[in-house]
Amino acid sequence: MKSKRLTWAVLTIAFPFFSSGCSKPKSQTSFGLQPTQEKFQPGQYAGRLEPDDGQWIRPAKDYASTRYSTLDEINTGNVKNLKLAFTFSTGMTRGHEAAPLVVNNTMYIVTPFPNNLYALDLTKPGAPMKWVYQPGPTPASQGVACCDVVNRGASYSDGKIFYNTLDMQTVAVDANSGKEIWKSRIGDINMGESMTMAPLVVKDKVLVGNSGGEFGIRGWLTALDANTGRIAWRAYTAGPDKDVLIGPRFKPFYPQDRGEDLGVKTWPPDAWKIGGGGVWGWISYDPELNLVYYGTANPGPWNSEARPGDNKFTTGIFARDPDTGEAIWFYQMNPHDLYDYDGVNENLLLDLPIQGQVRKVLVHPDRNGHMYVLDRATGEVLSAEPYEYITTSSGVDTKTGLIHYVEDRKPRLGSVVRDMCPAAPGAKDWQPSSFSPRTQLMYVPHNHLCMDEEEVSVNYIAGTPYVGANVQMYRGPGGYGGELTAWDPASGKAVWNIRDNFPVWSGTVVTGGDVVFFGTMDGWFRAADARSGEVLWQFKTGSGIIGQPISYKGPDGKQYIAVLSGVGGWAGAIVAGGLDPRDRSAALGFVGAMQDLPKYTNKGGVLYVFSLP
Repeated sequence: MKSKRLTWAVLTIAFPFFSSGCSKPKSQTSFGLQPTQEKFQPGQYAGRLEPDDGQWIRPAKDYASTRYSTLDEINTGNVKNLKLAFTFSTGMTRGHEAAPLVVNNTMYIVTPFPNNLYALDLTKPGAPMKWVYQPGPTPASQGVACCDVVNRGASYSDGKIFYNTLDMQTVAVDANSGKEIWKSRIGDINMGESMTMAPLVVKDKVLVGNSGGEFGIRGWLTALDANTGRIAWRAYTAGPDKDVLIGPRFKPFYPQDRGEDLGVKTWPPDAWKIGGGGVWGWISYDPELNLVYYGTANPGPWNSEARPGDNKFTTGIFARDPDTGEAIWFYQMNPHDLYDYDGVNENLLLDLPIQGQVRKVLVHPDRNGHMYVLDRATGEVLSAEPYEYITTSSGVDTKTGLIHYVEDRKPRLGSVVRDMCPAAPGAKDWQPSSFSPRTQLMYVPHNHLCMDEEEVSVNYIAGTPYVGANVQMYRGPGGYGGELTAWDPASGKAVWNIRDNFPVWSGTVVTGGDVVFFGTMDGWFRAADARSGEVLWQFKTGSGIIGQPISYKGPDGKQYIAVLSGVGGWAGAIVAGGLDPRDRSAALGFVGAMQDLPKYTNKGGVLYVFSLP
């Protein structure tokens, strides 16, 4: 069955610009569109969530990547009373994308380069700093960060905080004292590699991946021994089967993903060695199946004519055994990627009613604009409905698993192709969704961008940009840049959405009080009713928000909401990097869609924490 393009019959809410610091919005301007699901009433969630002790020990809260907090002291009736509890300045001026951690009444924050780790004492008024760990990464690593020197956070396990530094090191720090336990260098910045992703700890393994698809790296996922920092296994994205850790247990659902050494044969000779496919996004884990799931990034270069073939195993999802690294299945969303549609976005592990039967599924909002629902045991595509405006493809055939590209929207060497939607950052980029078992909806922060592109010739030089495309992005139809969408993954429909002038580049968190929190690039931190989409409260922070909000229980038993403000990342590079708004092709073309952002926000990283009075 081929999924159809999205129709914009959704409840949509837009916002004027407010001048107050903390308020309940007085008015909302409707676009006149109707809900797709009138009086949406979910049944009881069939899945089982991890126990919630009120802490936040992983970037995504739990292994299923739901970013759901059971805490319900803050609810739709009282969220309007939220007050600022305390703040903390990081002193950094680049993009702050991390989620804070809360463990044993201590909050941990990882900054962008130089990747300092701060510990704040939540038992004392104002949460004063307990200690700071400074890893001292190599300054030259800033030169191989394609899209700002960000860091997406840390993970906690067994008394240790684990995180990555930009210069290809993973560190383990004693959570109590702040002393370094081990530090392992696992890649080479001279080859264009960097690390920005948040690790995930599974059993005794710390799972980490590299960035650098725009520098001709060879992507991989690596497992480190949590006690020593030594490499336990490494699975490359491309190359011969032995390097990709493909063996007799590998059973992809679709025939195009089966075959010997596809990581070599689907590339020109030796192109797989510099073909990208980094692993810089999110990792999920199913303890019952004992499988980890993660996406692989774009092939390099962007010039698609330089790499004929499907370019396995880029822009897809792997399921692996975390103990050995063995590949169990793989599904490729974008064979021979044409648009920089990395597959690294979050994979939510849910149990949903599909065609009258509860299925264990993986839900993946891809850059290509389709919301994939896969059987997480086999990799079968159950649905792939569009959740954004799309011109680059006409649908996904669930029988074959293949996406259908639109011929006249394919990029060409030496010729400008216009109206390619979504743009290279995708219908959504890394910014993670959340899921509430109470509403059975996902809360998807995403983009509404298109681009014009011309492919150009490019040569590989180690450690230098390897792109081969001229790009200019702009806002999509309707003139807005992004939105927060409440999505029903079982039916494949939007229930409501909130449009914004800019891409919604923050993560979301949803709570047991039926409140979803998110931030905007012009600095508003907002709380919306998770069922209706009505915005109930907002607070104006000092900088654009691209961080991941969290909910936690403090030592006083109260519920708190925390988020890092600090504009930057790819979307905010015009501000954080001080780029010239007249150069629409700057930041790989993103400046074209963000020329007015400097009028609304400034740079600077600050933690904001809120609670009820």
